[in-house]
Amino acid sequence: MAEAKIPKATAKRLPIYYRYLNILFNAGKQRVSSTELSEAVQVDSATIRRDFSYFGALGKRGYGYDVENLLNFFKKTLNQDRLTNVALIGVGNLGHALLNYNFRQTNSVRISAAFDINEAIANTIQSGVPVYPMAEMKEQLQIQQVDVAILTVPIEDAQIVADELVDAGVKGIMNFTPIRVSVPATVRVQNVDLANELQTLIYFLDHYGSETTNNSATE
Repeated sequence: MAEAKIPKATAKRLPIYYRYLNILFNAGKQRVSSTELSEAVQVDSATIRRDFSYFGALGKRGYGYDVENLLNFFKKTLNQDRLTNVALIGVGNLGHALLNYNFRQTNSVRISAAFDINEAIANTIQSGVPVYPMAEMKEQLQIQQVDVAILTVPIEDAQIVADELVDAGVKGIMNFTPIRVSVPATVRVQNVDLANELQTLIYFLDHYGSETTNNSATE
């Protein structure tokens, strides 16, 4: 991310903007207005202009935004111009799904190593990714200089494994387990609770119905 401090909500929307700008660029589009972006990504145009304003003058009044220039700017801002290796901890059903997906929509992130206690999986290649025994996790993370890990282990093992990841030098954890793991302030955790998200969706459908707007990009 850029050095400028920006709101977390803005930071969450930047990959959405970047993805759509890629679509526009590949379609040969040369410029785009905040209104056009708003309709495509379901974020109001005022919010888009405010988000962009944190990075200075990215567009021109009456012209809009140059697609290629804006794409290149966010590519650098989001570190899309360098490859980030990520480790997957836990190769169960969800872990296998993530291995099969392996962030194919981006060429800047890949799962380069996975770890599991299952002897039938350890020391094999799954979806092109080597799976190591958990006993080798710390050593391999340090050798491969992996700073980010995806946690998909059973709930009872989550905190123990999180502690081991911190000890191995990991700086970021995407936590797919239902519990909130405790880590030092120097480590950032992104919690992804699929069951909670589904329950939230059902709640809004029950209480707001068709009046509910798309909040995925604005929360």
